[in-house]
Amino acid sequence: MAADGAAQEFRRHGRAVVVGASLAGLRAAEALREGGFTGSLTVIGDERHDPYDRPPLSKQVLLGRISADDTALPRRRAIDARWRLGVAATGLDLAERRVRLADGEEVEFDRLLIATGARARPWFRETEAALDGVFVLRTRDDAARLTRRLSAGPRRVLVVGAGFTGSEIASACRERGLEVTVAERGPAPLAGALGGVVGAIAAELQRGHGVDLRCGITVTSLEGDMAGRLRRAHLSDGAVLDVDVAVIGLGAIRNTEWLAGSGLAAGPRGIACDAGCRAFDVHGIVTDDVFVAGDVARSPHPLFGYQFLSLEHWGNAVAQAEVAAHNMISSGLDRRPHLWVPAFWSAQFGVNIKSVGVPPLGDELVVTQGALAEHRFVAAYGSQGRFIAAVAFDQARWLDFYRVLIESAAPFPPVFTNVDRRPEGMRPVPADFPDPSLPTHGPTVTLSGYSPSERRLSFTPARA
Repeated sequence: MAADGAAQEFRRHGRAVVVGASLAGLRAAEALREGGFTGSLTVIGDERHDPYDRPPLSKQVLLGRISADDTALPRRRAIDARWRLGVAATGLDLAERRVRLADGEEVEFDRLLIATGARARPWFRETEAALDGVFVLRTRDDAARLTRRLSAGPRRVLVVGAGFTGSEIASACRERGLEVTVAERGPAPLAGALGGVVGAIAAELQRGHGVDLRCGITVTSLEGDMAGRLRRAHLSDGAVLDVDVAVIGLGAIRNTEWLAGSGLAAGPRGIACDAGCRAFDVHGIVTDDVFVAGDVARSPHPLFGYQFLSLEHWGNAVAQAEVAAHNMISSGLDRRPHLWVPAFWSAQFGVNIKSVGVPPLGDELVVTQGALAEHRFVAAYGSQGRFIAAVAFDQARWLDFYRVLIESAAPFPPVFTNVDRRPEGMRPVPADFPDPSLPTHGPTVTLSGYSPSERRLSFTPARA
């Protein structure tokens, strides 16, 4: 009863603070009000813009079909919040329940939701990253700057990294008629996210659309002229490319640095939380007043061996934010778990790619519909005799069917009698994921172990 009374008191008169003013933060704030929260609500964001949608940035915005200014997220309801935009959170005092801001203000809270997301990983040399012509793509401002440069008609664009974002950028460049080279250190585009078998099909798509795709290659340096403008890129095989635009697609860095010394289990892989979105402290003890949602969260999932998953998925951000908000204003048995099955989509080179489940967990793959050679198929992934994921190239209408198989831990390889087409044989082959100990450019799901604090682990960079 005491817990229920505390939840009711918080719902009526509490102070809720959301750090992170993007998709997860906005949807959580709306869900708090929808759930009956009538206390004070503060939303903090380091960007000056109102919450906006990120997927269109590498698609419609780069193609010039819409402006970066037109990506604002629709509001589901009024939320009566105090907005602190354009100011970053710089620290968290758990004992005093205060969030410190870059402008010196301290914001007090009774319950806190952290939805600070991730940022683009920059080029590794600051002087080269500062060259005129070197870009990343993560924010609305990034997209506006890159679109202006692409519209000016550069001679050649270099995309460093062939994950989903890098591949979508390359696709937009080709649709604009621009010459583009993609440098990927892995064996194929998307190999880290979908495996080498499907990655080989992604490579065929890129080359078929005129991309100069170079796999097993790294960019060792970027060279500028006396005026600080990008002019050349040096590759690990000794090749030198004349380029005047380079887009760095080396993945994302989760925004957790501001939590150093806070006592939360936060690090480069995100913030560990339980299935109810409650953050763990560094000792692995769950907190009851700090919640996490979106790209910055690491949470265990019972369908995937209770491994901590970090998901860079639009749908996950929404679903997790709604669960976190519900649990912030609830107690005991009224709280619910976040059990969303990961799903992701991409549009590139005229093909709609969608996935459900966690492909990188799979060790085998079988084409259950269509054919790889036709670039129109469904590939199912299995691990230890059970269904784990499915990826569709222009076959998205079937993914709900495969989601049910994943949720029910259906046996793998499958035996179907009710699909539109059944390829001959349907024999599993190795999914051919790169060595998980090596970094890749592509995963949208990060499997990050079982320990919330990971205090005994350290990262050793790969040797050049």
